[in-house]
Amino acid sequence: MSLEADYLGAFEEHSPEGIRAALAAGASPTVPIKGKAPVEFLIEGYLRSQRFATCLRVLIDAGATLNDAVLESLLLDDDRGLRRSLEADEHRRERRLRVPCAFTSCADVSPLHLCAEFNCVRCARVLLDAGADVNARAGVDEHGFGGQTPIFHTANSIFNYCRPMLEVLVEAGADLEVRLKGLVWGSEQDWETTVLDVTPTSYAQCGLYAQFHRQEQDVYSNLRYLYQRRHGTQLRVRNVPNRYLAPRQT
Repeated sequence: MSLEADYLGAFEEHSPEGIRAALAAGASPTVPIKGKAPVEFLIEGYLRSQRFATCLRVLIDAGATLNDAVLESLLLDDDRGLRRSLEADEHRRERRLRVPCAFTSCADVSPLHLCAEFNCVRCARVLLDAGADVNARAGVDEHGFGGQTPIFHTANSIFNYCRPMLEVLVEAGADLEVRLKGLVWGSEQDWETTVLDVTPTSYAQCGLYAQFHRQEQDVYSNLRYLYQRRHGTQLRVRNVPNRYLAPRQT
C-alpha cells in the first residue's frame, strides 16, 4: 500500500499509531490530499470511537489546525478549553458551525449539535450549564430539509456510540415531539438517503434500513428508551432479532 493509503486508512480506523507512523514516514499534517486537508478526512469519516480525539490531537500536535478554538475544543471534548472560550464570549454557545459529516449533516449547526454527533459529553454539559438551547435548530436546505435539533444526531449512531449523549439531551429537556419536513442522511455519499416527516423516534427506527448498518438490538434499545420517555409506558418489542432475517439452516 502507498503512504497516502496508509494515512487515510489510519483516519478511517481511528488509529493514532497509524497516523503517527504515516507522519514519521513523511505524510504531511497540512498538505491537502485530493483537495482536502488531512484533518477533514478524519472529521468526515463514518467511524465514531473514543480514539477520535486522540487522532485529532496527534494531527494538531504535528501542525494541523482547525483555525477555530471553539471547534477544536468541541471535537477534542476539551471542557476546560470550551469553558475558557465561553467565559471570553458567552454567545459562542450558540454560534453556527460547519464540519464535514458522513451521516446527519453538520452544516449550519450549533456547538451542541457537534457534541451530539461526536458524543462529546463533557463539552455538552458545559454548554448546557451555560444556557445553550437543547432544542436549537440546524439550518435547512433549499427544499426545506434539515432543521434538526441535536437529539437527531444521537438517535442511530454507528455502534450506538452516541447513546450517552442521547440520554444527556433527554434529561436536559430535548423535545421528543419535534417533527421535520425531511432530513438528508449521508448527503453526497453513496448511502445518501432522504427521510421524510421525521421525528427523533422515527429517525432512530431508520437504523433498521440496510444502508444504515445498525444492529437491531441497538435500534430497539433506543426505541424503548425514547418511547418510555415520550409516552411514559413500555414499548412492546416484537420479533427482535427478526426471525425472517436470521441465517437459514442448510
